[in-house]
Amino acid sequence: MLVAAAVCPCPPLLVPEVAGGAAREMDDARAACYDVLAVLAAARPDRLHVVGTADRSGRGGHPQGAVGSFRPFGVDLEVRLGRGEPADRPLPPSLAVAAWLLERTDWGAAPVEGLGVEETLSKERCAATGRELASGAERVALLVMGDGTNCRTEKAPGHLDERAAPFDAAVARALEAADTEALLALDEGQARELGASGRACWQVLAGAAEGAGLEGRVLYDRAPYGVGYLVASWS
Repeated sequence: MLVAAAVCPCPPLLVPEVAGGAAREMDDARAACYDVLAVLAAARPDRLHVVGTADRSGRGGHPQGAVGSFRPFGVDLEVRLGRGEPADRPLPPSLAVAAWLLERTDWGAAPVEGLGVEETLSKERCAATGRELASGAERVALLVMGDGTNCRTEKAPGHLDERAAPFDAAVARALEAADTEALLALDEGQARELGASGRACWQVLAGAAEGAGLEGRVLYDRAPYGVGYLVASWS
């Protein structure tokens, strides 16, 4: 059963070594991520599942000990998912950011597993995946990594789209209310058009939280680079 969840954005810029001189611009987002990971630790889960966006090469399961690298972003830095011996399967960037966050927080001693989710996964399969994860132990926690729309400003990666801010606002309201139905109602096509990479992962969370009776709280809701970044906790 799902007892707690944390939602974080996954830009490599969260890692100060990657951000370089712009690192302080993400200080508030980084601090909020640390706070929601503390919520996971306080829930004392038996198992922690880390769910993050991935392309075809990174989709599927990633065992505890899986290694991620920030070399593709110009930084000679490796991270490991949880404790234990290094595993062979490399982490996609979203899960590498999650591993970096976990290495810097006292999130507890529960076994950790990663799951890379393709952005195109249907909402039905997302929800089914979430339900399967939640049924895997008596006390399950989720760390959900994904970004909002990438077209909030003219200089954003996807340029300005007037639909982006309302889309991100709807996600924020759903996370604040721990509203699983609202998350599952997010339009897959519109999310794709607006570059909202977190849509599938949020819908995995919705499936996992069905009937759990959790309460939500949004700690961070901004778009510093024209990309919607949300940090939230469910407990």
